Formats: sequence, structure tokens, C-alpha cells
Amino acid sequence: MGQANQAKGRIIHRDHRYAITPAPVDAESFERDLRGWLMKQADNLPVTTLLAHTDDGVIWGAVVNGQLALSGDAFPEMLPPLRAKTLQQARLFGPQVELLIWRDGDGQWQARLIDDRGGDRVGYYFDEEQLQWGDHAEDEKNGFTRVAEGQQGLRHVVPLTRAALDFDPPGQLRERRHPLRLRVRQYVEEDEDGLLVVRQGRLVELWAEARAGGNDNG
Repeated sequence: MGQANQAKGRIIHRDHRYAITPAPVDAESFERDLRGWLMKQADNLPVTTLLAHTDDGVIWGAVVNGQLALSGDAFPEMLPPLRAKTLQQARLFGPQVELLIWRDGDGQWQARLIDDRGGDRVGYYFDEEQLQWGDHAEDEKNGFTRVAEGQQGLRHVVPLTRAALDFDPPGQLRERRHPLRLRVRQYVEEDEDGLLVVRQGRLVELWAEARAGGNDNG
């Protein structure tokens, strides 16, 4: 890890070595058994979390004891199964790496790996904390919690326990706390004119912010 400076409230890490490489995708095995293909990748990478966008909605997953648990396993009545046919993109990620899989304009599956454990690229990075919607929990099953936003009916199922989320008690939503956070890492390099530009971004961590004596909407 290189040096770190702080600018406009962000800690910018300098002289960071990392790697961005394409990853092979065997389309036949990927489409035949998407979950198995993802689990095989997780066996070889230090990843903890899956975020998949599909035609049917958002599916979260967690790598637990060598298995890939999915939000649809816990709440099948709400979420469809994970299928290559409806997949738009998927991200397997953890503190050190992210594997991104997507379908290109020709309908072919592509993948790229960002690895912070070292590499031939040298640049800067900074992390952003993105607030995720959801101000109360409705139910929890198998380590996944169904969260909702106000009376709007917006719901998703995240791979965190209800206790970890620390929402306001039922019927006492005074602060409208939104404890869910998603950490996004932006990689910055100099272009040919010497200007700093964001080249890539990846997901790092999903977590719940602890209560700190005030609301989180300021």
C-alpha cells in the first residue's frame, strides 16, 4: 500500500500497485450451472459477497463455509433463482479483489478481475461509502434479512443478520436510520495529458453502520 493524502473529505491512496486482468469464461459451463461456476471462482479468490443484477431484480449472495448462499434461497417467494438466461451482470467481491462478469454487445460473456494484492499497474485510489435504501427489517432467514423503505414498498434481501442492521425499533422510526452501506473503490490514473481520471471501479464491502448518537441523513 502506498502513501495516503486527504482531499475534500476523501482519503486518496497514492502509489498503489494493483492488477486488472481479463478472466476466462467457459460459456457452456457458465450457462449450464451458473451457481457452480461462481462457486468455483470463489474457491480460488478471497471473496465474501455476490451482487447480481438480473432481468428479474437484484440478488445478493454470501460465501459461507465454502458454499454460495443466495438471497433467493432464504426468500424464494420473493426472489427468482439465479440463472444465466436472465443475468445482466454479477460481481463477486471482497476486501482485496472483485470479479465482474457481464454480457457484451455481441451476447458473449466477459469477465475481468481487479486484484489489490499487487500487480503491474501503479496509481491512486479512493473509497466511497454509498448509502443503501432500507429503514426497517421485515424478516430474517438463514443469515439474510429482508429490508424495506418506509411505506413505499421498496424491498431487497441483504446477506446481513437483523441484529447487525440496528434499525429503529418497530413503531419508533424517529430517525429513519439507513445503516446499510456499500463501499466502492475508484481507481485513478494519469492520462496522456497528466490529468487524473477514474479508470475503473469495484465493490469492496457491504456492511451496516453502527449507531453514533444521531441520524445518518445529514
